[in-house]
Amino acid sequence: MITRDDAFELLKKYNKDPFHIQHALTVEAVMKWYAKELGYSAEVEHWGIVGLLHDIDFEIYPDEHCLKAPELLREGGVSDDIIHSVCSHGYGITVGNGTTIDVEPTLEMEKVLFAADELTGLIWAVALMRPSKSTKDMELKSLKKKYKSKSFAAGCSREVIERGASSVLALRSNIFLSPIIYSFSSKTIFCTFFIGNISRLQ
Repeated sequence: MITRDDAFELLKKYNKDPFHIQHALTVEAVMKWYAKELGYSAEVEHWGIVGLLHDIDFEIYPDEHCLKAPELLREGGVSDDIIHSVCSHGYGITVGNGTTIDVEPTLEMEKVLFAADELTGLIWAVALMRPSKSTKDMELKSLKKKYKSKSFAAGCSREVIERGASSVLALRSNIFLSPIIYSFSSKTIFCTFFIGNISRLQ
């Protein structure tokens, strides 16, 4: 398996925008947290690397997102299982060139990634609107309000969040019911309620 350091260098080879780098690091941290929480402690590094690399092709090839990823990842020596997991987070989404991604998330890790990716993007968008530019002082009600506003961070698909949440909730009915505040590199990732409370946001 590719090492974490090599995965990060591969990410930076194709991504220069600080927002995209931060998003990758955020999803990596969230995935590692859930690996531990869901009983996959032996696979924490694997889950994290999938999260780190999940958007590797997005900055350069936004219209071919999840389609160019296999090529870039194979060139970087990434194994087929990680490639499948990376591509599966786009399942059912039609990208800019008109192709609908048909790589289905089947592993629990892939379903968590599918659910977490869009929501972490939404959370950071909310954070950037705050005077502190941080999640540390964010309240759940603020996130709920922005979630309900379809015009806010419209690129973060609520439909994808809800589909992913329903998929994971079907497997783990009580693991995501409490708000979560997780610290990473002195920043706080407010990866809340995203499974257990999604239904309450409608």
